[in-house]
Amino acid sequence: MPYIANTSDDQQAMLRAIGVASLEELFEVIPPALRFSRPLDIPPALGEMELTAHLGRLAAANSPAGQKVCFLGGGSYDHFVPAVIDAIASRGEFYTSYTPYQPEASQGNLQAFFEYQTLITQLTGMDVSNASLYDGGSAVAEAVMMATNATGRTRVVTAVSVHPEYRQTLATYFAHIGGEIITLATPEGVVSPAEIARAVNRHTACVVIQQPNFFGCLEDLRAVAQAAHDVGALVIASVDPISLGLLTRPGDCGADIVVAEGQSLGSPMSFGGPYLGIMACRDEFVRRMPGRIAGETVDRRGRRCWVLTLQTREQHIRREKATSNICTNQGLFALRATIYLSVMGPQGMREVAELCLHKSRYALERLTSGGRWKPAFDRPTFKEFVVRASKGNVDELLAAALAAGYLAGTPLGRWYPELADCLLVTVTEKRTREEIEGLAAALSA
Repeated sequence: MPYIANTSDDQQAMLRAIGVASLEELFEVIPPALRFSRPLDIPPALGEMELTAHLGRLAAANSPAGQKVCFLGGGSYDHFVPAVIDAIASRGEFYTSYTPYQPEASQGNLQAFFEYQTLITQLTGMDVSNASLYDGGSAVAEAVMMATNATGRTRVVTAVSVHPEYRQTLATYFAHIGGEIITLATPEGVVSPAEIARAVNRHTACVVIQQPNFFGCLEDLRAVAQAAHDVGALVIASVDPISLGLLTRPGDCGADIVVAEGQSLGSPMSFGGPYLGIMACRDEFVRRMPGRIAGETVDRRGRRCWVLTLQTREQHIRREKATSNICTNQGLFALRATIYLSVMGPQGMREVAELCLHKSRYALERLTSGGRWKPAFDRPTFKEFVVRASKGNVDELLAAALAAGYLAGTPLGRWYPELADCLLVTVTEKRTREEIEGLAAALSA
């Protein structure tokens, strides 16, 4: 179908239909500073050869993790992706198949989703998992929606140690549905269970905690869960799946709903997405869970088969009964996570987590041994840590490191003005001793 722009008459007809007098009135909720107030500066048309060359030059301006030594993190990680994942996930049966509405034609996909759910429940210590969501941030917001629906309460307690973009996503969800979000300070890098206990009350629906948190620090999840449960609130734990190769599962620490960003389970960084939202919960909340749940059954001949057991979105049931407007899942990325977890197994997950832990500790020691950097928080960490510059501008130091071939870390000033002199450094199993030594030299020059 050819694209035909709306005419002025078309626009006026649509405005009349929705009861708005003008386009300006339609967009008045957008702050003027965020509006684009001039015509688009579109250059003249290019031929195919010229356009290909132009796009190539634009692409070459990027500095992907594969061309630099990557110490970036904060939710997107340069983990090793085994070749078997691409080999299986790129098969046409998976790559070209559509959403499995018809079980009789989608047994392979449904079985993959069922196995994904099984692996996620084993990894998190929860009773049930859905067949994936969009990403880690929306998974946090959807989990909070679950908690408010389950408890009939609208107050949410979280902390600044939760990923700032996850908290922004949550605030966007809550902007027009009411409720209150209480965000606790974490001057020591972690939230205090005593502060949680003082912040929660009989109106609190849930406490949202990240483990490890955005600074890489380990929270006292058990104590937080106890404080929340004492007032009947639920606990939502946002976790790093790789960390669960070593850390106690959140379900065993008292979490009621577990969410995660699944990119680290076999998917590349891809300049920020698309990614995978993981969600698992206890049995009593299964009917409030968004998305799909694949289940196992038998056909009329008694043979093992798979179906979509629960489909709680508005397309499948009456709109007012829907638990969310989530209308699909990240099937290919869930498949990649399934392959990754199957290939790695419990021992492989433990080894990857141990490598991340030990290499990050070594990197912290090397970075802080020269005097220019010091730890920002005196807390145990996993894979990520925050260092504070004793002298020099962080952006200038990062630029110098980039020139030396290192994506040295994530500056924190954009989210935390009080940490403008701090850097979040991430060390995965891919980083070598030589690369860590080179990072320390580049950031200390």
